[in-house]
Amino acid sequence: MFTPWALNKLKHLTLDYMKISCDGKECHGFVAVHRINFALGIFHAILAIILLGVKSSKDGRAAIQNGFWGPKVIAWLSLIVLTFFIPQGFFITWGNYFALFGAILFLLLGLILLVDLAHTWAEYCLEKIEFHDSRAWRGILLGSTLGMYLAALALTIVMYIFFAHGGCSMNQAAITVNLILLLIVSFVSVHPTIQEYNPRAGLGQSAMVAIYCTYLTMSAVSMEPDDKHCNPILRANRGTRTASIVLGAIVTMLTIAYTTTRAATQGLALGSKGPSNYVQIGSDDVEHNLVTQQPSTRREMRAEALRAAVASGSLPASALDDRDDDDDDDSDDGSTTKDDERHATQYSYTLFHLIFLLATTWVATLLTMNVDKDKTGDFVPVGRTYWASWVKIVSAWVCYGMYTWSLVAPVALPDRFGY
Repeated sequence: MFTPWALNKLKHLTLDYMKISCDGKECHGFVAVHRINFALGIFHAILAIILLGVKSSKDGRAAIQNGFWGPKVIAWLSLIVLTFFIPQGFFITWGNYFALFGAILFLLLGLILLVDLAHTWAEYCLEKIEFHDSRAWRGILLGSTLGMYLAALALTIVMYIFFAHGGCSMNQAAITVNLILLLIVSFVSVHPTIQEYNPRAGLGQSAMVAIYCTYLTMSAVSMEPDDKHCNPILRANRGTRTASIVLGAIVTMLTIAYTTTRAATQGLALGSKGPSNYVQIGSDDVEHNLVTQQPSTRREMRAEALRAAVASGSLPASALDDRDDDDDDDSDDGSTTKDDERHATQYSYTLFHLIFLLATTWVATLLTMNVDKDKTGDFVPVGRTYWASWVKIVSAWVCYGMYTWSLVAPVALPDRFGY
């Protein structure tokens, strides 16, 4: 979309109706990038509205999420065509304000998921160690923690050697601040007060946060422009530059893919309670401290009885796999395909599409923000701008702050945490 060839093709497809220009001058597809991402965002927004309130596959709308791929592809392509008939002034405003706001939300969402992943990983290892007394998991936890800290230290040394020469004050400050914050969060994670309120906190979580934030800083200084001779990668041979651009694009897209899929399908990490087929019992009925929820249907009563039998050891765990009645497993056409969303969806369909809507704004902003349109060549290096570099640097700082708050919050707000 950033080449004259692509622009000419788009003009011909719209019978020369569409004229792509920026501030009265011809530009290389920056508005076109926003058009395509806007179309994809609208597509996900429409699906989010259509699927609002779907709780199980019994809802007829659930088939839209899991099927109708042909019509959905046609609808998406139709939206792309339609966006090229919208005046470009709308997309200049959209890109400068609305898409930027959505990109910031998506970036913050990714940081929240990273902090959640750090806690989940360390707590999972600790559970294996505590309940199974596993030496293997103890070695995995200690080895991964030490390995991530050593990797963060190695990246820091490399950055000081290659990207922090005299006159590179931005890089020097970014690298130094990252190192200081790394040491601070490591100290806070093992502080006696933090350990008293959250015994599971430790260096395992801080190591993952440290390596990720150090990677963000490394990515920032290695992808900035070389106008101050602070980025030796850009002065390397053409093959090295091309490899760095391709690698940066791959890592960026993989990060986006991970954030979208994990955020969309792991609503619990974002505070969502998820769907439920149970009704809360009044407070007067729970004095015995045995039951706080009652099944809403006969089927759920049977499932609850099966779960209780498995928990007591009366039945094997495999019995839970066969708890559905035969008429639930068999479809009208005689198929015996298992429907694992008959009672509740595995994730929120609406949240799924809203996350992808935010992802389209981030991709569009990353590709178009502050890129020099006169020096793009055949293709644009993803994220090679001062804006993108500062976004990564500040994101690392925000990530340190989020992780620190996750440690301090139980101390500051003990009533809201069950440690």
